[in-house]
Amino acid sequence: MIYRTKVFNAAAILLVLTLLVVILVYGKPFFVPIAFAGLLGMLLLPVCKWLQAKGVNHAISVLLSLMIFVIFLASVIAFVSWQISDIAENASQLEQQIMQKYQQLRQYLSSEYGISPEKQQQMLKEQQQSSSGKVSATLTAIISGFGGFLTNLLLVMVYAFLFMYFRARIKGFIVRLVPDSEKSKTVSCIQKTQQTAQKYLKGLFLMIVFLWVMYAIGFTIAGVKNAIFFAILCGLLEIIPFVGNLTGTALTLLMSLVQGGDMNLVIGILVTYGLVQFIQSYLLEPLVVGSGVDINPMATIVGLVAGEMLWGIPGMVIAIPLIGMLKVIFDHIPVMQPYAYLLGQDKKESKGIGERIKGWFKSKK
Repeated sequence: MIYRTKVFNAAAILLVLTLLVVILVYGKPFFVPIAFAGLLGMLLLPVCKWLQAKGVNHAISVLLSLMIFVIFLASVIAFVSWQISDIAENASQLEQQIMQKYQQLRQYLSSEYGISPEKQQQMLKEQQQSSSGKVSATLTAIISGFGGFLTNLLLVMVYAFLFMYFRARIKGFIVRLVPDSEKSKTVSCIQKTQQTAQKYLKGLFLMIVFLWVMYAIGFTIAGVKNAIFFAILCGLLEIIPFVGNLTGTALTLLMSLVQGGDMNLVIGILVTYGLVQFIQSYLLEPLVVGSGVDINPMATIVGLVAGEMLWGIPGMVIAIPLIGMLKVIFDHIPVMQPYAYLLGQDKKESKGIGERIKGWFKSKK
């Protein structure tokens, strides 16, 4: 009987997990904007509360908070567009450099592997014929994707406004779901969950700003053309953990080579990447991000992979803060505490360099 009960419970858990995965996959168009809106609302909540403390109306404070975010986002997009237009102005020169690299590649293939120029031209024509239909499909996908992005962005803004405006009612709804004896613990859980998300998002925002400055200085010294554009690109890609910075640096390196960069430029880009990674790992992350999301590397990597499989790139972006919030919730539910332990990491007794610098600044006050 006990064996049957255990088997039944295991099967029930597996069924629930399967249904959850199916709901998340097929409900992606609905859940992704809501998830981003919730995180955006938590990021802007301190600004909204500050405006309310200054006597600003509740609804107006929410609108002003969103307007600040929209202005910042529009400024970044406008600057990136300006940099892209500057690159487009040199398209003819860039095309000549690409053709020069192409000719060098043809000569290399001919001399090293015995592939004649005629054979290379035939292979290129066959490739163009096979991919001719894919070009229009790709352009259509890009246009539809941009339209979907604008639609989702509008939904995110609307949801974020509603979440911040009705935050008291949402909190009251959650509290009313639990018995009276658990209400104080539930309020504490909600507060800590908000603090976890806010710490991570604020730290990530500051991290991106610092990366912009460091990459801009490093790329400018190295001699990268349009250094500020590539610095902003590398910083923005930081929202995708682990692979973001590496992808941005690889794109910078590839574009610099196409634009005629030499080995000194390549070394400069790689040195900049190495220095930025060192400063980010040993100074910025302990000081700026801190322990806002207290999850171990195993949970982080598994969460990123699962997020990408469920929701693609958006899933990778929001995986870490969502896992951090889940860990806080699991900590407050006795039956889920083993899972919180699995996601978390042990507190290190020895202080890292970030904590030492923090203590040094505190001692100077």
